[in-house]
Amino acid sequence: MKFLHNISRIEAFSDAVFAFAATLMVVSLEAVDGFSVLHISFTAFIGFAISFFVLIMLWKMHYNFFRRTNYIDNWIIAFNSVLLFVVLYYVFPLKSMIGSLTNLFFRNGGGMTKNELVQLFLLYGVGFFLIFLCISLMYYRAYKRSKEIDNALTLLFYTRHFAIFCGVAVLSILLSVSEFGLIIGAPGFIYSLIGLFCYLHAKQFNKKHNTLI
Repeated sequence: MKFLHNISRIEAFSDAVFAFAATLMVVSLEAVDGFSVLHISFTAFIGFAISFFVLIMLWKMHYNFFRRTNYIDNWIIAFNSVLLFVVLYYVFPLKSMIGSLTNLFFRNGGGMTKNELVQLFLLYGVGFFLIFLCISLMYYRAYKRSKEIDNALTLLFYTRHFAIFCGVAVLSILLSVSEFGLIIGAPGFIYSLIGLFCYLHAKQFNKKHNTLI
């Protein structure tokens, strides 16, 4: 006997995982003593704040997916599960990267080797790629099963939209591995291209399909 999937339970479980990820960020804050406690707490707060709002943005993207489609099957559940797993793991390299770069700034360029910087960019790039790959695949699966033309176009748009995120992440990973532009932070700055590529994609997509998404 085949049972219908319950979207509300999947969303509830996903929200619980996002809440747990936020909790992990809080409990991982370091408590230090000494004269420099205010300075260290400030740098730790910056890393926590940025990581927290990135987590909120990921939750909003996840939330929007379930607002744009009611379709769900085992494939979407599988992609969603991988997404949640990566989110839990992703929080730590992101927080570590921000904390390391913040400390690097306050220490006037000291305390971080080239190899450590490469590893941080790689961890960030791989996590970023996997997260948006899962989101793109979820949209693609829903698009393939959609029976409404307007809704199918919306799902197709976001499939390609988040695929752009994956492509830029691959470029960042390649820059990190080759160490090209590492000194000036090229593997990080490359993510600024996402806005441009998404704008060009939206313009081309709307023109081709005569829509406004």
